[in-house]
Amino acid sequence: MPQHHYQQLIELFDQCFYSDYKTRLVAGTHEPYYQPMQHADDYHQIVFAHGFFASALHEIAHWCIAGEQRRQLFDYGYWYEPDGRDAKQQAEFEQVERKPQALEWLFSLCAGVPFQVSVDNLGGIEVDRIAFTKAVQEQLSRYIIEGIPPRAEKFARALAEFYQQPWPATTITKWNIT
Repeated sequence: MPQHHYQQLIELFDQCFYSDYKTRLVAGTHEPYYQPMQHADDYHQIVFAHGFFASALHEIAHWCIAGEQRRQLFDYGYWYEPDGRDAKQQAEFEQVERKPQALEWLFSLCAGVPFQVSVDNLGGIEVDRIAFTKAVQEQLSRYIIEGIPPRAEKFARALAEFYQQPWPATTITKWNIT
């Protein structure tokens, strides 16, 4: 099985999506973001943080959910409240993050790497990580049962093939949250 390096994700993403979406995955040095194409001869960029494998999977998940209009906006037009959120802001964050983190979990399974939810609020209120993990798992189960967004499924299948992992539908009953 290949070792896990973000360059593999860049290449797989390019193979899956560049020709149809003119979008590339790019290793960044700071915070992740999405940059829509600026000129007709340019391309859209999904920039992930610090060359982290998990950051790349997470940012790809956001892109797989974003519709055509959102993909024309910087960072898909989403709000982002930085570290230090109050209870209401954290609940909104978790509601928005449930779906992309479920896809990130799927991608992690398909790549054979560990997954851990990100509550992204170290300086804020106490967060119930177990409850959020269960919400993300429930969303992933819904995706597996009801259908995965098409771009996410295409990328997940490319990951599973490249990293020689079974399709997660066969392992759904083995998921365990502690």
